[in-house]
Amino acid sequence: MSLKRFLIGNPIESVREKHERLNKLMGLAVFSSDALSSVAYGPEEILLALIVGGTALLHSSILIASGIVLLVAIDATWYFQTIHAYPSGGGAYIVAKDNLGDYPGVVAGAALLIDYVLTVTVSISAGIAAITSAFPALHNQTVLMCLLATAFIMVINLRGVRESGQVFSIPVYIFLGCLFLLIAMSFVKSFTVLRPPPVAYKAAASNTLALFIILRAFASGCATLTGIEAVSNGVRAFRAPEARNAGITLIWMAALLGVLTIGIAYFSDFYRILPNENETVLSQLAKMVFSKGVIYYTIQFATSLILILAANTAFADFPRLSSIMATDRFLPRQLSNRGDRLVFSNGIVLLGFFSSMLVVLFSGDTHALIPLYAVGVFTAFTLSQAGMVKHWIKYKGSGWKKNILINGLGTVTTAIVLVIISVEKFSHGAWIVLVAIPCLVILMKKIHSHYLSVAEQLSVTSCEIEQPEFKHHSVIIPISGIQQAVIGAVKYAKALSNDVAALYVCLDPAETQNIRAKWDQQCMGVPLIILDSPYRSIKESLLDYIDEVQGRYKDGVITVVLPEFVPSKWWHHLLHNQTALFIKGILLFKKGTVSTSVPFHLRR
Repeated sequence: MSLKRFLIGNPIESVREKHERLNKLMGLAVFSSDALSSVAYGPEEILLALIVGGTALLHSSILIASGIVLLVAIDATWYFQTIHAYPSGGGAYIVAKDNLGDYPGVVAGAALLIDYVLTVTVSISAGIAAITSAFPALHNQTVLMCLLATAFIMVINLRGVRESGQVFSIPVYIFLGCLFLLIAMSFVKSFTVLRPPPVAYKAAASNTLALFIILRAFASGCATLTGIEAVSNGVRAFRAPEARNAGITLIWMAALLGVLTIGIAYFSDFYRILPNENETVLSQLAKMVFSKGVIYYTIQFATSLILILAANTAFADFPRLSSIMATDRFLPRQLSNRGDRLVFSNGIVLLGFFSSMLVVLFSGDTHALIPLYAVGVFTAFTLSQAGMVKHWIKYKGSGWKKNILINGLGTVTTAIVLVIISVEKFSHGAWIVLVAIPCLVILMKKIHSHYLSVAEQLSVTSCEIEQPEFKHHSVIIPISGIQQAVIGAVKYAKALSNDVAALYVCLDPAETQNIRAKWDQQCMGVPLIILDSPYRSIKESLLDYIDEVQGRYKDGVITVVLPEFVPSKWWHHLLHNQTALFIKGILLFKKGTVSTSVPFHLRR
């Protein structure tokens, strides 16, 4: 508990939940860091895809970036509508479920949850890549650095929404300042310094191949749009009026993202920067403009921070979305519980675990993870916009025809982009997400069916047939010897019933004789039953005896009283057999049987 308090802090009262919410500036840092950080790798992914077709295609990067910024503007418009139509949060999941039904809603939710796991993995991997670009000697420690960064973000988020916002706001705004300084100085330098000579010309093999490569570059660059939906999923994290503050934050984020994406893409092309596996495009641009000095290293440090902290968006949204889906019985109920610091701690820990697994599996390689990245978010985009079309048709309202046109266009646009990404990135790893989403949907539906079945079986109604009373109560005390814990258990058992028997499984005949003699000397008034076990199985002997008792008393119940001593220190448990715990585990699935422990607390 002391370690927990040191890492996470003291519990926060439930009545203070409203005071833990975010203002717009902190909300921008928490929910926009994922989208804003994508400018550090989005333009680079475009160039990496285009260079395959030759340097002649590199100029297409500006056109592709412009198309992506147009998608940003369209998506921001859609989600602005969603925030005001569904101010309770939940984003694409709630919209799709409310308007299209459970299955589309669960698909949208599953796609977003997978995307959030990938967001953490990609963001942190890209952040560590920025560090290793400036300090190549650290490249071999990429995986370890990624895992440490994930653990750090997870712990800060476990400390609470407001505290994580305070911690992460400063790095986000430092990054924005650095990027705008870089774009401004790139613009100034473009008038005062000769443009670098063009790289050696290399054309694409054919127009068909060129089109294929451009589509692949567009698919790669669409990773820039991940994170656009974050604000709509976390509306309830904002201070009142929640929808208004969330909507303004979304507009700020879209404007910043559009300017930075176009700026980085344009000046990367202007200064003839080529993708390099050992150095990021942003690092090359900063070096071109500022050389290797204080400003360059500040930009690299700020970039690595924002990329790492971009994972904070997922840590803010994944637990909230999973809690909503858990409340709807599509995920385990534990995910809907708030922890000591008024955050959904189980969701935060689960996200950290899965993200760490992906880091290890892909060795922290950003380029290997990017192809998996955009499929989930565009699946959610498409379902969300289709749901909004149904919403306007159903509820109409002011300007509903215009809204149907906007959301209908959005549905078609995102569906086309989804198909392009799925096809172009399928062989590069997108198939993993395309398989993972339906698998997760099937799992969620099974969880939902289980909860419905449990609720039906546990419900009590007036027409329910009353269960018959137990006509006999048998008490069994399994013992391994005669000591203080056993004596306490016998006294407790005798208070429960007149039919009490102690049970000893014979593993050693000599020891059994010794136990029988001591038992007779204690004169506890409880018979001792010795069971033979040729194969030294306590479990089989105990269950066989319980079956025998149940055969004698068809309408009876059996209580198994377990003598159990409790050490004073936690590590002392490691020095003793956990037989009582084992027996309770197997009896949990035995009908007509109840197990209870009688603890004897050791002093030291």
